[in-house]
Amino acid sequence: MPHINLCFLWHMHQPFYKDLASGEYKLPWTRMHALKDYYGMVRILEEFPMVKQTFNLVPSMMAQVEEYACGEARDPFLDLALKAAENLTQDEREHLLQHSFYSDPAHMIYRYPRYGELFDARLAQKRSGARSMFSAQELRDVQMWSQLAWFDEEFQSDDAEVRGWIERGRNFTLGDQRRMGEKQREIVSRVLPAYRRLATSGQIEISTTPYYHPILPLLCDSDIAGVAHPNVPLPPRFRYPGDARRQLLLAREYVEQHFGVAPVGLWPSEGSVSDEVFTLASELGFEWAATDSGVLDRTLQRAVPVEGLYRPYEWHHGGHCMRLIFRDHFMSDLIGFVYSKMEASHAAADFLHRIRQNCAGILATGRDALVPIILDGENAWEYYHHNGRPFLRELYRRISEDPGVRAVTASEAFRLMPPEPLDHIFPGSWINANFDIWIGAEEDNQAWTQLLRARASYDATAAGVPEASRRLAYEELLIAEGSDWCWWYGPEHDSANRPEFDQLYRSHLANVYRFLNLAPPEELSRPILRIATPDVRVPPTGAIHPKIDGEVTSYFEWLGAGLYRVDERSGSMHGKKFLVSEVLFGSDGESLFVRVDFRSGTGPELTGMEARVTLQSLDNAPPHSVTIRLAAAAATSDDPVECAFIRILEARFPLDAAGVPEGRGVRFQLSLWHGGLPVDAVPQQGWIEMPTTSPAAMAD
Repeated sequence: MPHINLCFLWHMHQPFYKDLASGEYKLPWTRMHALKDYYGMVRILEEFPMVKQTFNLVPSMMAQVEEYACGEARDPFLDLALKAAENLTQDEREHLLQHSFYSDPAHMIYRYPRYGELFDARLAQKRSGARSMFSAQELRDVQMWSQLAWFDEEFQSDDAEVRGWIERGRNFTLGDQRRMGEKQREIVSRVLPAYRRLATSGQIEISTTPYYHPILPLLCDSDIAGVAHPNVPLPPRFRYPGDARRQLLLAREYVEQHFGVAPVGLWPSEGSVSDEVFTLASELGFEWAATDSGVLDRTLQRAVPVEGLYRPYEWHHGGHCMRLIFRDHFMSDLIGFVYSKMEASHAAADFLHRIRQNCAGILATGRDALVPIILDGENAWEYYHHNGRPFLRELYRRISEDPGVRAVTASEAFRLMPPEPLDHIFPGSWINANFDIWIGAEEDNQAWTQLLRARASYDATAAGVPEASRRLAYEELLIAEGSDWCWWYGPEHDSANRPEFDQLYRSHLANVYRFLNLAPPEELSRPILRIATPDVRVPPTGAIHPKIDGEVTSYFEWLGAGLYRVDERSGSMHGKKFLVSEVLFGSDGESLFVRVDFRSGTGPELTGMEARVTLQSLDNAPPHSVTIRLAAAAATSDDPVECAFIRILEARFPLDAAGVPEGRGVRFQLSLWHGGLPVDAVPQQGWIEMPTTSPAAMAD
């Protein structure tokens, strides 16, 4: 009987946040994800012994976890959360409030009523422009909740102390703070033992990534970016294959030291591959690697169907070989970006239904199917109900009970199925099979230029520096070669912590010079980042009376409308699909008018989609939902709404049918669905609001 071999690879990674000169951690995210994800993601598998998986552990992240577990990490964010609230300075109060609500509001803040109250108070304070008016007790509650919300589900439900804090919700004491800090160390100290336990049992395989998570092909030769994207503007050539080899060797040594066995599997940082990278990895003892289906498409110069994707390959080049699997991009992204918006059992059922459909033709030939599901193992879960644990339990239960499905490690998959040969690999990453995220934009190229200058300074002066300083300077170079700095440079991604990432990158480069007894160049004192442009929100300025025809009939018909323009940058997880570019909205006092403009070139994708609009009076009356079906040059709805779609989507919603009293304010949300799955949402969080629907009040 042929089987579906499901090969999950969870990539566990955070940047290296420690400043080697000061010894301080500049951002707390390794600790926070160690509390919430690193332990829980592997621990849950012990409930499902038939489910085997591969965990890709980035050594620089695990080294940080290890330092936290030993109590040696100097983390000012944690120190601030544990300091007596009465003794906080005004600057510390502002820093605490600024950095205590970096969580998904729906699933990690409003899930806890007191945390939601504090968040609302913080938003009100920011709107008013007032300085912090939080009492000492409120600040202590902020200190506790900014940490408790990140505690793993197991501890929230089963640990009496943690459960007691969550049930109480407020009026925490300094003793609670101290104990919460101790509890964090207890949780973090369980991370590495949990991985060792399941690796020893054979339920998981440990693969790895080059030590500080660099884009290896660009370290070997930055000009290779021009293969995937001809004519891309590139910085001066960076070519240090010896650094790439060192990053691979350090990773292999770290895993062997901590898990007793050298890893044979490699997820190159961001799935970034080239023939030179595979040659280095093969020489060092790696036997298999993984990258994205887009790289396979470009390697074979055609769109590869599932029959070609759902099988292993073996790369042979210049006397070296490497077994390969190629990530199912679509199915992996469903877990990363879509299923968080669905009920757990429906999402799990949909995932396995799609997998069976994809594999039906392969199984009919009597051949096994290998389905590689590869994605970030940490960042997606904060957008799921209860950190994704209900979804994972439902998915693992269904897999365990299905005799036709086997969840296997990557090495098992290679033993079960013969590979197809490849004589080369196209140089690219998991994102669009190129390197555009990390090189080519003005900010990226400036970062690479500064890295090259620091590397050249090391080459020129390191020989005359004491060994300890020389070693630290080289380590700072390896850290600065990591991919995470250029992830945040350029136009593609955004984060509240972008300035901190920029500062930390330049600090690592400055430390290279300091350890070499050189003065850091003045350019490192200035940000690489340019000014970010967030989403644009403009309220209506007058009544509008547009014709609902799906066309831009006249500029003047929407004159006076409000505007919401989408910020198309994504965050720590790349892959969010943006279809909507901007939304115009307004009222004539009786109806809400909404116009949706889509991104250029998305027209064919929109046919067959549903636009779901939720409206609600600002007095928190029950929400009213409307579904509009999009067809080729048409829009229909069974609800009381006038709608049209040709180039744009236009709709008129009667306010009385939506339960909005005359002249009152209204807010709305828009989402796009296809095949029962959510594809895009505007806005991503919260609502688009009109303070009033009264034409007279708008004119005022």
